[in-house]
Amino acid sequence: MNKNYNELPPLIEEALIERAKKFGSAELCDGMKGMGIERDGCMDADIMPIDGDLKMVGTASTVETSDGDNFPIHVAIYQSKPGYVLCIDGKACKERTYLGDLMGGAAKAIGIQGLVVDGYVRDKVGLKGMELPVYARGFMQRTPAKKGPGKINITVCCGGVIVNPGDLVVGDYDGVTVVPRDKIEAVLNAAEEKTQYEEKRREAIGEYAKCRAEGKPLPNLAPKWVLDMLNN
Repeated sequence: MNKNYNELPPLIEEALIERAKKFGSAELCDGMKGMGIERDGCMDADIMPIDGDLKMVGTASTVETSDGDNFPIHVAIYQSKPGYVLCIDGKACKERTYLGDLMGGAAKAIGIQGLVVDGYVRDKVGLKGMELPVYARGFMQRTPAKKGPGKINITVCCGGVIVNPGDLVVGDYDGVTVVPRDKIEAVLNAAEEKTQYEEKRREAIGEYAKCRAEGKPLPNLAPKWVLDMLNN
């Protein structure tokens, strides 16, 4: 194997993956607030799903490439295993596409949980039809280059976020969030707390709407943190 191509990182334990599946990408970003994690793990807004109905949760495997060269992406797909999300640092190349439905089909067959491309893809209809989560900056039709070597399973910057092999990657209709492996449990705990808060807020909003509809006295709707800031 080429010296630039490192082995897959260990998969994140299944119990943590199952907990992560309960949260959206936005909730996990909220969970990282105040932890000193770059951009709270939030990838660029341009990195969006081909199919917003699909959700992606898995362990990061990484590729570094440039200039539309998809040779290392081929290698990374074929050496991958079920449970991984392939995060491709393509340097936001606009001149060529990085992959299409054939590579997506191979990734799906292997059991890859999703593809994140900091660049462009093609075969939109084919990719969307295979129910494989794919995130990219957009679409363009020009043929990929095949030069190599590129690098596999190193630290990359994908969508403006540092991704290390083994990190947690979650994607949905809002975008892609990356949680550093050593912070996963802490972030999940914080996300659970935030979810409980949001459930109480929804109850308060529902109660306000009910009182308004029934002509009853209206309870205070503003959350405590708003009132505290107003009074400071």
